Amino acid sequence: MTFNEDIFKRRSEFGGSIEVVCGSMFSGKTEELIRRLNRARIAKLKVEIFSPKTDTRFMENALVSHNSNSISSTPVENASSILLLGSDVHVIGIDEAQFFDDELPNVCNILANKGVRVIVAGLDMDFMGRPFGPLPAIMAIAESVTKLHAVCVICGNPALYSYRLVPDDSQILLGEKESYEPRCRICYHLPIS
Repeated sequence: MTFNEDIFKRRSEFGGSIEVVCGSMFSGKTEELIRRLNRARIAKLKVEIFSPKTDTRFMENALVSHNSNSISSTPVENASSILLLGSDVHVIGIDEAQFFDDELPNVCNILANKGVRVIVAGLDMDFMGRPFGPLPAIMAIAESVTKLHAVCVICGNPALYSYRLVPDDSQILLGEKESYEPRCRICYHLPIS
């Protein structure tokens, strides 16, 4: 048994963990997820990364941050697919968690209980400022939650909201800077054109 296999075996005996990286659009969530996953790889841990197949804004088989950093990922149809594809790994990264189905918290728990370190990134609120998708439930069962803030494009304060610039009431609207901008609480509630 190698040193890394021994560490994984011991970690499996004690259980894994769930970490959440959340915040508004343009806050650096994917960047932080990539950083944590790269550090796990430096430690010679086996890493798998998953993203929802519905998120087609960047490359199909890679997570790409707004700073153009990237890491290979596997797009999946639903949360249960992660259990099938993520076997025999030390660390699993999940990006854009808000786009997954409601089974994701259960999948994260199953993986953590098997000794896997699960790192989940996503929007914690939709454009209306409401809890978004399964991420709030994952935050409740996570060992750690890191909330990142963007910079408000109106006043420069820390931004926690994703303000939608285009007229569309659907909860999910894929887009980037043409569709959204980060805003602080005051500028979000007092829209400035």
